[in-house]
Amino acid sequence: MRLKRLLLLIVGCICLGLGCIGIVLPILPTVPFFLVTAFCFANSSQKLHDWFVGTKMYKKHLESFVQKRGMTTETKITIITSVTVLMGIGFLLMSRVPVGRVILAIVWICHLLYFVFGVKTLPKNAVPESET
Repeated sequence: MRLKRLLLLIVGCICLGLGCIGIVLPILPTVPFFLVTAFCFANSSQKLHDWFVGTKMYKKHLESFVQKRGMTTETKITIITSVTVLMGIGFLLMSRVPVGRVILAIVWICHLLYFVFGVKTLPKNAVPESET
């Protein structure tokens, strides 16, 4: 049982790090890593879970998604815009790497499809005060 808690703790910390990197690097998805972090911390350490759920990162990127399974239009637009700008820069810088451009284009299209069709859009008044 201690080994399971230790493994969950390690996986949670790794996913937390990857999720934080994903905030600034659009190729890494933030929300799935933070979901895994929340799951791992909840099953390994109540203290870490309570800490993570109380962070600004969790409240900004995940709270409305976890509680209501959706995001506001403003949150979706912010995410899509930042992903588009950063991936566009990467696309321009990969002028001599056509395979890289194709991969970036596919990832970008998947991001768009996921946020437009896969994530439910919540009305602004349905979001907790801590997120606005």
